[in-house]
Formats: sequence, C-alpha cells, structure tokens
Amino acid sequence: MSEAHRQTAEDEALMRRALELARTRLGLTGENPAVGCLIVQGGQVVAEAVTAPGGRPHAEEQALEAAGASARGATAYVTLEPCGARSSGAASCSERLAAAGIARVVIGCEDASILASGLGTQRLKDAGVAITLDVLRTEASALYAGYRPRTR
Repeated sequence: MSEAHRQTAEDEALMRRALELARTRLGLTGENPAVGCLIVQGGQVVAEAVTAPGGRPHAEEQALEAAGASARGATAYVTLEPCGARSSGAASCSERLAAAGIARVVIGCEDASILASGLGTQRLKDAGVAITLDVLRTEASALYAGYRPRTR
C-alpha cells in the first residue's frame, strides 16, 4: 500500500497551474466539475488538460493521452479527487491513472460526488499509487463550491 507524502513548494506551484486550467472551464462542463490536471515527469510538465466542454472527456484521461508513455512513473496533479467510478461504466479516472503507471497523485480537494468521495483515492492507494491530499485545499474547495451542493 502506498504511503501519504508531504506536500512541497513545488506541489503548490504545480497545483496553482492546475487550478488556473480548471478556472478556464468553469460553467462550461455541464453536470461535471471543471478539473485541471498536469502530468509531471522528471520535474517537467509533459501534459496538461482540463475537463472538456460538456464534461467529457475528463481532464485526467485527456492528460494521460497527451502524456503517453511519459505517464509511467510520473506525478499527476489534479484539482479534484479523481473519480472512482463512472455512471457510464467506463474506466474511472483513478483506474486510468493507475493503469498508466502514474506513481503519485497530488490532489487539491476531495470530491463530494457519490462517484468519487474517497473511492477514487482508495482505488489509487490500493494500486500502490502514492497520494498527497489537500494541496491548496482552500483554493480548490472554493472552485467547487457550486458543484458540491449538487452531489451531497
């Protein structure tokens, strides 16, 4: 099982960029939240993505596609906890991150959705992915203030 890692100044800087990405789609992602995702390998951002207009595809799946093989052993920065299940039955973002070989996921805040709410984080931990939670939590939570009431 993975261990939790402490956040660093680099984690905060990269999460700020992910939050900037997410802000570009606020109000444009339908019932889904606007999520920003970076994939960082060897200190370099190899991919970044934001939830597509209408809510699909999710930021994580777009970033993984853009990163390709560079995702293996990398760190993903995600503004909101990756989904643990999909209403469509497709692979969840947490499953996709683990399958791609992501070594660590840095998360801005938990997702209140019944399709995430701890499930995404637990799936990642069960797959041996290291987790760092609540990086810039206040900023990330504020971004999802309008989304959370619809999911609790």
